Amino acid sequence: MRAPLAWRMRPQSLDEVDGQEALLARGAPLRRMIDSGRIGSLLFWGPPGCGKTTIARLIAQHTALEFVPFSAVTDGVARVREIVAEATARTRQGGLGTLLFVDEIHRFNRGQQDAFLPHVESGLITLVGATTENPSFEVNAALLSRLRVFVLQPLSVAAITRVLERALADSERGLGPRTAAPDALALLSAHAAGDARRALTALEASVALLPDATSELTAAAVAETLAAKLPTHDKGGDQHYDLISAFIKSMRGHDPQAALYWLARLLGGGEDPRFVARRMVRFASEDIGLADPAALAQAQAAADAYRLLGSPEGELALAQAAVYLATAPKSNRVYVAWGEVQRDAERTMAAPVPLHLRNAATGLMASLGYGAAYQYPPDQPDGVADQTYLPDHVSGTWYVPGPIGYEKDVAKRLAWWAARRGGASDA
Repeated sequence: MRAPLAWRMRPQSLDEVDGQEALLARGAPLRRMIDSGRIGSLLFWGPPGCGKTTIARLIAQHTALEFVPFSAVTDGVARVREIVAEATARTRQGGLGTLLFVDEIHRFNRGQQDAFLPHVESGLITLVGATTENPSFEVNAALLSRLRVFVLQPLSVAAITRVLERALADSERGLGPRTAAPDALALLSAHAAGDARRALTALEASVALLPDATSELTAAAVAETLAAKLPTHDKGGDQHYDLISAFIKSMRGHDPQAALYWLARLLGGGEDPRFVARRMVRFASEDIGLADPAALAQAQAAADAYRLLGSPEGELALAQAAVYLATAPKSNRVYVAWGEVQRDAERTMAAPVPLHLRNAATGLMASLGYGAAYQYPPDQPDGVADQTYLPDHVSGTWYVPGPIGYEKDVAKRLAWWAARRGGASDA
C-alpha cells in the first residue's frame, strides 16, 4: 500500500523546506546551528503541518545523528528508558549519537518530562521536542531551560501553493504530471489554513475524484472534496486563546470590522458561542464600565438571545453586541477601583461598621446607639447627608470616573455631592 501523499512529499533537504525561511534560509539562526554541526537540544513550537517533524529528521540527517522518533501520545516513560539504554550502547560501541524526537511533548505531564533531564544534561541524547502549545505553560521549567526554543509559523498561502505545485509536478513521489486550475489551487491553499499536511491530503483526495490522469483539477472538484467542512480552530489549544485575545483587543481598540472578523473566525471554527458571550459580558464591565452603562445590558441581552435562539440565528445577536462594544467609549476605572478596594478591604477586615450605619433591629441595639446619628439623605437639604460611610481610619478614593462618555456626568455628580457635604471632591 502506497504511503499518503503528505508523507511521500516530505522535503528531502533543508532547502526544500518551504515557509520557514526565517529559520532555515542561509544565514538564519537555526540554519547556522545545523550547518555548524553544533546542535543542542531544541524545542519547535508551531501549529500542525508547519514542518516540525520534517525539520527534526533533516537535522539528524545533516548532523549524522541516529533519528529516534517518540510520541508522547502513544509511548511512555518505559520507552524512554529503552531509548536511553540503546543510546548508551550505541555510544559505547562508537556509533552515532542519538537525536530523540519527542512529538507533542506537552502531552507528558511535568513529572514525566523530568525523565529526559539527566540524559539531556549529560549529552547522551540530543532532544528535539515538538509542541503546538505554548511551552511556557506546558513544558517543565527545568527542561525548558535546557532547550533552545524556535517558533515555526503556519505556512503562507504562497508557500502552500508551491507545495501543491511540486506535488502535482513530481512523478516519482507526487501525483505528477498533473495540472490544476489556479482557482483550484487557491481554494486548497485557503482551506489548508497554513497546514501543508492538510493541503496535501485534500489535494490527494481531490485528484482521486478525477476521471483519468489527464484531467485538470478544477475548483469544482476541490469544492466537492471539501464539502465536509473541517474546523481549523482548536478549542483546547493555543489558537483558542489567540483568537479570543484578538477578538477582545479589537473591541478594546474600537475596531468593529476586526471584531466581527475574529468573531466569525471563532464561531466558524467551532468555538462554543456561550463562551464568546461570557467573554463579551465580562468585557462590557472590565473595558467599558460606566463610560457606557448600556454596554453591559447589550452584552447580557446578546447572551440571552443566543440561549433562546441557538445557532445560527443567535449568532447575529452576538455580532450586534460585538459592534456595540467595539464602538462604545472605553473606561476601566471600575475595574481598577475594584482591584484596589479588594486589597484594602482585605487589609482592614477587622474594622467595625460605624454605629450610625448599623441597623437597630432590637431595643438593646438601639440603646447601644445603633443607627442613632444616621442622617436619612432624602430628608436633608439637596438630598445630601454630611456623614461618613467608611469605618474609622479607613479612607480611599478607589473609583475615579474618567473623562469619557457617561462617566463625565458621574464626575460632575460626585463633585456636586462633595461640595454640599463640605468635603473635598471625590472626583
